[in-house]
Amino acid sequence: MSVFARSPADRVIVVGAGVAGLATALRLAPRPVTLITAAPLGSGTATGWAQGGIAAAVGGDDAPHLHAADTEAAGAGLTEPDVALRVAQAGPGLVDWLVGLGTGFDRDGEGALALGLEAAHGRRRIVRAKGDSTGRTVLDALMRVAQATPSIEVLVAGLHGLLQDGDGQVRGVVCERDGVAFRLPARAVVLATGGLGGLYASTTNPRGALGRGLLAAARAGAALRDLEFVQFHPTAIAAGRDPMPLATEALRGEGAVLIDENGERIMAGVAGGDLAPRDVVARGIFQALARGRTVFLDARGSLGARMPTRFPTVAALCTEAGIDPALQPIPVRPAAHYHMGGILVDAAGRSTVPGLWACGEVASTGLHGANRLASNSLLEALAFAPRIAESIGDAPASSEADRPPTLPEIRAEDPQTLAEVRGLMERHVGVVRDEAGLMQAVSRLTDLAERGSDAAQTGLMIARSALDRRESRGAHWRSDYPGQLAPRHAVTTLASSDAPRAVQELTDA
Repeated sequence: MSVFARSPADRVIVVGAGVAGLATALRLAPRPVTLITAAPLGSGTATGWAQGGIAAAVGGDDAPHLHAADTEAAGAGLTEPDVALRVAQAGPGLVDWLVGLGTGFDRDGEGALALGLEAAHGRRRIVRAKGDSTGRTVLDALMRVAQATPSIEVLVAGLHGLLQDGDGQVRGVVCERDGVAFRLPARAVVLATGGLGGLYASTTNPRGALGRGLLAAARAGAALRDLEFVQFHPTAIAAGRDPMPLATEALRGEGAVLIDENGERIMAGVAGGDLAPRDVVARGIFQALARGRTVFLDARGSLGARMPTRFPTVAALCTEAGIDPALQPIPVRPAAHYHMGGILVDAAGRSTVPGLWACGEVASTGLHGANRLASNSLLEALAFAPRIAESIGDAPASSEADRPPTLPEIRAEDPQTLAEVRGLMERHVGVVRDEAGLMQAVSRLTDLAERGSDAAQTGLMIARSALDRRESRGAHWRSDYPGQLAPRHAVTTLASSDAPRAVQELTDA
C-alpha cells in the first residue's frame, strides 16, 4: 500500500531512522507505520557512528541498581531515580531482544557477552559489537528487520513541521522533498530526530543534526526541558575533519591516558583521573588547550598494537589521519556530542502536546540529568520504544487535521548563516560559558532567527537557557558561577513559531 493511501486513522508517523525510530517502528508492528528519514535508510544518523556500546547490567558482579546509581551520579542531581532504575532494569532484556533480532555482539572465549569498561561506570557492563562498531551493528540489525516488516513503510523526506487541529492535537506532519512541501496526516507522531551537535563548529554528530525535531515540537507548543545541557565528548580526534571522528571512551577504559606534548598527564590529581565523568574530562582538556597545551590520547604500546582488532573503527580513523596509534599519541579535543535536554516526556514518551511522542536524544526522559553516562544513549532509546508503542496503542484513533490554507514556503538554511551560528555556539555556548559570551550569542542569534534561520532559533533557545542557569552543573559550566544551587530543572516553551523569545520556568528536580 502506498504511504499516501494509508488511512490517517491507522497510520503512525515516526520521524527519524536511527535506533530510536527503528526500534519504535518495530515495537509498533503490526500497526501501520510510516518511517520518515531525511537521508536514505542507514545513513545520516548518529546511531551508526556510536562506538562504545550499550550499558546493561549483565555481568555476574553487576545489578540494575548499581547501574542506576552510576547513572544518577553522572547526572549531577538532575537524573530522576525511578527512570534510571526502570531503564537499568530493562537493559538485560533489551540486549536479549537485539540478540533475537540477529545482532552479533562480541563474545568472550566461553561464549558470554564481552563486557567493556567506560568512564564513571563501577562495573564492566558495556555490551559491544565488532569492537567499536556497536552502533553500526545494531543499526544494521534493526534495518534488516524493519525492511522485512510489511507494516513499516519508509519515506525519504525532510521534516518541516507538525500538523495540528483546532484543539492543538498533533494530527500529522508537513514534510519536504525536492523543495516541495506536502502534508501527511496520522493518528500519532513520534519524533526520533536525534540531537543538535551540528549547531557547533566542532562536533562528532552528522552535519544534519540541527535540532529540527526539537524546534518543530517547540513550535507546536511542546514543553522542552534542560536545553542548556550539551555534552561535549572529550576525545574527538583533532585531524581537521568536519564532523570530527571519535576516539571512543572505551579506549581509556582499556588503559589509554590523556597527556600533553611533554608527556604530562592531563587528568593528574583529578578524582577519577582519565575515567572521570565526561564533563570533568572535557573541561580538563579544554582548560589545557586554553593554556596553549596540545592534548593527546596515548594508547602507544600493546593497546595501540591491538587496536586494529579491538578498536577497528578508531584504528581506521587514525590510519586516515596518518597516525599509527601503536607509535604515536592521538591528538584530541572536546566536541559537541550529545544533547541531554529535549522534548519533555513522561514515562510513556508522551510530550505535553496531545498526539506527539518523542524517543531517543530528542527527548528529555529524566534519565541523563545534567550529564549522560557513557553508553546509556542507545539503551534509553531501546527502553522507551516499547513504552511509546504501548501508549500509542491505547490512544484513540484520530481524524484528519484542520488543513492550513497554504503550505509553508520551503527555505533551505543559508550556508553562511549556518556557519556563523556554528561559530557562535562554539565560542560562547561551549564547554565553558560566561555571561558576557552568552549575551553576545543571544544578541546575534536573535538577529539571525528574526531573519528566518531555524538553526539560529534552535541555538537561541539553548543560549538563553544557558544564560538563565546561573550555576555550574554537569555539562553546563559557568566560569562566572562555579558553584551550585539547589537541583532544579528548566522547562522552556516557545511563545510562537515566529518569536525566538523563550519563557522559562524552574521546577524542583
